[in-house]
Amino acid sequence: MFKPEDLFDLSQTDHAALFKDCTHAWEALPKIKEYIRANLKRELKNKCEGRAFIGDDVFVGEGTVVEDGVMIKGPAIIGRNCQIRHNAYFRENVIVGDNCVVGNSSELKNSVLFNGANVPHFNYVGDSILGHKAHLGAGVVLSNIKSTKENIWIMIEGQPRDTGLRKFGALVGDFAEIGCNAVLNPGSIIGRNSIIYPNVCWREVLPDNMIAKNKAEVDVVVLRPRSS
Repeated sequence: MFKPEDLFDLSQTDHAALFKDCTHAWEALPKIKEYIRANLKRELKNKCEGRAFIGDDVFVGEGTVVEDGVMIKGPAIIGRNCQIRHNAYFRENVIVGDNCVVGNSSELKNSVLFNGANVPHFNYVGDSILGHKAHLGAGVVLSNIKSTKENIWIMIEGQPRDTGLRKFGALVGDFAEIGCNAVLNPGSIIGRNSIIYPNVCWREVLPDNMIAKNKAEVDVVVLRPRSS
């Protein structure tokens, strides 16, 4: 499930060429910078609601609304009919497809969003790829670097494989749902249609059509009055 087409419908992006010659989907991450440099056409077709900062090396498509307080440093390519909500922060080398949402206080860096992906509330997306209609709940973090600063390794057929990447957040497949306040550790791969429940701290690979949830129980006790 590590090929680009295993995780993503490549017809749901205008940037499928980014994945050319990629045996594993994460191999596209270090190519984002040069891809944008080669394909960026600087133009702003969006509507602004309030005041936003948009850098020189940015394209924004028709029908996209950029709200007050947004900062798009660029380089960035943003598609059509997106909602870029209050105080969203785009750092360097970001590609966003059509009909996407990047919401309040969400931060993107060196990442790709396929058409219809949603990053709506207080999210961090670093060195990651989100598939068609993938959705992050409020507060979800895609952590992109190990505390030890070592390269990210992935288990392939029971054997560890060095990705060669020091920064690698997550690959989130088409229609995957990541619940509120979940954390995906560096190198996480989430299959198509899979679900991560809220507050889960996830690492490594979740295959297609699976659910990951905490087993912790909640104790319910009688409320007793405090002694005076």
